[in-house]
Amino acid sequence: MAMDVTFLGTGAAYPSPTRGASATVVRFEGECWLFDCGEGTQTQFMKSQLKAGRITKIFITHLHGDHVFGLPGLLCTISLQSSSTANKRPVDIYGPLGLRSFLRRVMELSHSQLAFPYVVHELVPTRDQCPVDELKEVSFVDREDASLDETQGDIICLDPFEDSYMLVDNEQFVIRAFRLFHRIPSFGFVVEEKSRPGRLNVQKLKELGVQPGPLYGKLKEGVTIVLENGTTVSPSDVLEDPFPGRKICILGDCSGVVGDGAVRLCGEADLLVHEATLDDTQVAKAQEHGHSTPKMAAEFAKLCTVKRLVLSHFSQRYKPASQVGDGDTDVTELKSQAELALDGQEVTLAEDFMIIGIPMKNKRSAP
Repeated sequence: MAMDVTFLGTGAAYPSPTRGASATVVRFEGECWLFDCGEGTQTQFMKSQLKAGRITKIFITHLHGDHVFGLPGLLCTISLQSSSTANKRPVDIYGPLGLRSFLRRVMELSHSQLAFPYVVHELVPTRDQCPVDELKEVSFVDREDASLDETQGDIICLDPFEDSYMLVDNEQFVIRAFRLFHRIPSFGFVVEEKSRPGRLNVQKLKELGVQPGPLYGKLKEGVTIVLENGTTVSPSDVLEDPFPGRKICILGDCSGVVGDGAVRLCGEADLLVHEATLDDTQVAKAQEHGHSTPKMAAEFAKLCTVKRLVLSHFSQRYKPASQVGDGDTDVTELKSQAELALDGQEVTLAEDFMIIGIPMKNKRSAP
């Protein structure tokens, strides 16, 4: 089961010839899950090996333009490139309260019609996710009848006991959101693969008299069986320890987390994608604008004991070494700063169209 992360846009504020605006894709078994959709994301898809038509879920961290302005255009592009299918599954879109109103108004005013339905699920932020003077009431958010393309989605509130938002829970994955502090309410997302059943102990099956065939499949699925001789065999009798699932954490813009849920949710993550808009010499400016520096990102990664930290969302002033000009700064300086804070642990700098594979875990979890 291949799983990877593709960076379509790694720049802050606006798309440039060097970096696209924020957009990251998690791909698993042919499905694409898009995290943020800045301006020009549809053209970034066309330049990549990904197919936008395979997007089934979209997650928006916050409503600043460099994270959401590309969404209406992307949906329209997908529609133009696809044939109308009455049975096509809706695209689920998750984001902060106000996202439904934004998308609905754009689609209505532009007279855009899609060849597929979409559903917007909104997360209700808390008042401590942004400065008090920046907090806007959300009374403008409409609850009118849905448009032709839109089905009314859920309003998702914070679970105070888990300190997170439950978004998806199916046979393979759990996806949750947690709170971040920014100039406007922002969120991080955790994609966690559920553990996979361990291998069948063939020798034990033979000893118990279980014949190869359908009974093997039932035991693998966790179903207890009864043999013809009356012997009851439970999955725990013949299954080895399960294989732990993989975990990816993608944070939106932030100068820190809100509450205790983030550290717990991101603990032992295989991959943490964290913004580092400005370098450590500009920490005061970064915090003033609700952003992070490499050291801030590294400190959170260390707190969560993540296996790999990837920095992204760079100010457009930071350029790859081959493209540094007058007034520019080599982006590798941010890498050095993060690695220093992580005591030498290697840090990855995201680049547009970079693909990072997340290998399956072969080590069995403890019983």
